[in-house]
Amino acid sequence: MQATVRSFDEQTRSGSVYLDDGTEMPFDDAAFDAGPLRLLRSGQRVNILVQDDSITVITLSTFPLPTE
Repeated sequence: MQATVRSFDEQTRSGSVYLDDGTEMPFDDAAFDAGPLRLLRSGQRVNILVQDDSITVITLSTFPLPTE
C-alpha cells in the first residue's frame, strides 16, 4: 500500500502518514527500522505494510517491501 509522509521525527524515528483516502496513520521506530531508510520528508511517497491495523514496515516507494 502507498501513503504520503505527514510528519517524521528524526530523534524518535517515528511519525505519521496519510493514506490515499486521507486517513492519518502513525508509525513507530520499529516500522521505520524495518526498512532501509535514514530519514523521511513531509510529502514523500512511501510504501507501507499494515498488519493488525498498524504499520509494520515503511520504505520509499521505489524500494520493495520485504517478503514474509
